[in-house]
Amino acid sequence: MAFLVTLAGFVGRWFGVLVLASAVVGLLAADQTAQLVTWVNPLLGVIMFGMGLTLRPADFKIVATRPQAALVGVLAQFVVMPLTGWGLAMALQLPPELVVGMVLVGSAPGGTASNVIVYLARGDVALSVAMTSVSTLLAPLLTPLLVLLLAGSTLPVDAAGLLTSILQVVLVPVVLGLVVRLLFARLVERVLPLLPLVSVGGIVVVVAAVVGANADALLSTGALVVLAVVLHNAAGLTLGYLAAWAVRLPESARRAISVEVGMQNSGLAAALATTHFTPLAALPAALFSVWHNIAGALVAGVWSRRPTDPAPPNPPESAEKPTAS
Repeated sequence: MAFLVTLAGFVGRWFGVLVLASAVVGLLAADQTAQLVTWVNPLLGVIMFGMGLTLRPADFKIVATRPQAALVGVLAQFVVMPLTGWGLAMALQLPPELVVGMVLVGSAPGGTASNVIVYLARGDVALSVAMTSVSTLLAPLLTPLLVLLLAGSTLPVDAAGLLTSILQVVLVPVVLGLVVRLLFARLVERVLPLLPLVSVGGIVVVVAAVVGANADALLSTGALVVLAVVLHNAAGLTLGYLAAWAVRLPESARRAISVEVGMQNSGLAAALATTHFTPLAALPAALFSVWHNIAGALVAGVWSRRPTDPAPPNPPESAEKPTAS
């Protein structure tokens, strides 16, 4: 058990490096890793169940106690990222499948690895966890609607199918995880330190599978897609911070909202793309999964050396347990 906990801690700390390595493996062993695409949805369900295990009812209290911060954050999440994803895809004249892929990434809820980045950046961790939780619960409604509105003229969009998929691989597993924690709190507390082995492992397989399935497209259009992904992430980080600054939220809240808006649940975007569109539509999500962890670590490194609010942030319960990219 001690060995597994140590291994889980190692996996959590080197999450970004492992995801980057999985992308390289996916590219070099494309024929083999492409066969893993059928595992994307089941793996995402397991990852989201793990997220549910880390949640507590108290995580949602901030919505009532600090509604302005939570509202600004969630609005920025579902306005900034979908619109900038669509705008960048149009400006760079990406093919229809990649347009849908960019919109899917932008319309996804926040990824829970963002909670770790916010903690390292000395941001408001409670707000970060609340934003991730609320955006995940809103995703079954907002994600299909946004994809339909922004990408429906590019490719046919089955909004009802997207809704069903999100319910199956996100909402049901998250709620089930939350219920299991409430019923078996003591047991869950014992297994929580092991979650990175499952969650990071799942994301690594998802990224390798999507990159492998799109190896040829990545080699031919990779530079353009990478540029779109980097700009998309940068826009989220910047505009999220500015939105919080505009309503005069404290510095720690600005950092939390910046990171939450800039980091997406790209695993969900990849799963939806492979299920309802083509493997090519999942390419932006796979690349985003790699890049946003690198960018998040860089941002956290800068902010960790700069002062923030007087009260230091508390570490997130899953500080060493990223559960979804």
